Amino acid sequence: MNPEYNSLTPEEERVILHKGTERPFTGEYHDYKIDGVYLCRRCNAPLYDARDKFDSGCGWPSFDDEIPGAVKRVIDADGRRTEIICNNCGGHLGHVFIGEQLTEKNTRHCVNSLSMRFVPREKWEAMKPAERKTEKAVFAAGCFWGKEYFLSRIPGVIATRVGYTGGTQANPTYKEVCAKTTGHAEAVEVTYDPERVSYDQLLTSFFDMHDASIDRRDNGGQYRSAIFYADDTQKALAESRAKSLESEGKTVTTEIAPLSGFWPAEARHQKYCDSHGLTPATKPSA
Repeated sequence: MNPEYNSLTPEEERVILHKGTERPFTGEYHDYKIDGVYLCRRCNAPLYDARDKFDSGCGWPSFDDEIPGAVKRVIDADGRRTEIICNNCGGHLGHVFIGEQLTEKNTRHCVNSLSMRFVPREKWEAMKPAERKTEKAVFAAGCFWGKEYFLSRIPGVIATRVGYTGGTQANPTYKEVCAKTTGHAEAVEVTYDPERVSYDQLLTSFFDMHDASIDRRDNGGQYRSAIFYADDTQKALAESRAKSLESEGKTVTTEIAPLSGFWPAEARHQKYCDSHGLTPATKPSA
């Protein structure tokens, strides 16, 4: 056993190491309403904040968000469900579901109580490591599977997720976006540490990973090139970069627009290349 990991009971091993499931409504935390943070029972990595916990009625603890970078998604062998595991130790947590519209984030992490241990807020504040300042950026540049793959590998990027933005419909499905009636683009939301990577550096990677001269704004613009800025600073940097490229004689069709909402894509699309063992072509054009 890795000395960095906690000892587990046989039942905890069944769930965490062998991907078992505890019976619904029997777990210690399924109806737990105390404020605090949930850690991985195997390695103590922080996984979920109690502020993101909600009652879904499913019989297991439910969260509509994770602590950035804490959870990894893996498609089950049957290709139907998406397993969630601790990103630090690989321990099984449960499954994630998207599209149920149970909360505004439209996401449900269904987690086994046995996979976690709870720390009250006051105790967590005293023991937690110094918080990293994080910021977010949202880019669209074609099919979001490959773009997430490249963006997630930039040093300083903490977490990524794919979704839909730039259109008019709330909580769209992939099928609806593909029907080209929502106006949404396939996009990637990037959570990053600004002390390790700047927004300007992310812009460089964004323009490197696709051909911004190809105009894909027709037919709904699902695969269009777009930068969705969160504030005036991001807007100014994006516009400056586009003008700089144009001054070099390059054609830039990239839309630069305010971020008005980001709806996560269905679980099967998250980390698609990683979970399917795919490596996209370097600097793809689509």
